[in-house]
Amino acid sequence: MTTTTKTIAGQRIGYRRVSTLDQSTDRQLDGLPLDTVFEDKASGKDAKRPQLQAALKHARAGDVFICHSMDRLARNLDDLRRIVDDLTGRGVAVQFVKEGMNFTGKNDPMARLMLSVMGAFAEFERELIRERQREGITLAKAKGVYKGRKPALTGERLEALRARLSGPKRVNMSALAQEFGVSRETIYQYKRGLTHEGQA
Repeated sequence: MTTTTKTIAGQRIGYRRVSTLDQSTDRQLDGLPLDTVFEDKASGKDAKRPQLQAALKHARAGDVFICHSMDRLARNLDDLRRIVDDLTGRGVAVQFVKEGMNFTGKNDPMARLMLSVMGAFAEFERELIRERQREGITLAKAKGVYKGRKPALTGERLEALRARLSGPKRVNMSALAQEFGVSRETIYQYKRGLTHEGQA
């Protein structure tokens, strides 16, 4: 979270999200005047994201909650409506930059309809993308060209890791993962593979 000077009329609170650690949020809300920015690098499958929860807790009546787009705030319509209703119900205006939409909590049937329509469309679009990906994988498998994910380590690096894992000295999995540039789970997977080979 980054913070600058609080404005008298209420804060302009920015929320940014990307799905993975190696993605950048720099282009989200770029150039917009913001008093406080909260940022998550996590999946948007639900609203249980630490910085989103902190942003919602931070927001006060008179503030404006600004997000690049609806799908950055929530990945399904139920969460989207719940978050917007919570904020506007507390007197916090909500602004989506990409869609060019603002919600103030006033009893505006058209605004609520547009939120539902746009949110449902975004959710439907994501499902179409997933379906195309599944169909593409199924077709590639049928043609015998789908190889799945490439192994994280190959060649000399893999042999070096296997030697470290099978050596007599106890190894620190976190340090090993950092050294080889992979996740701890990847290290454990290779270790389990060595164990299975030894039992075969």
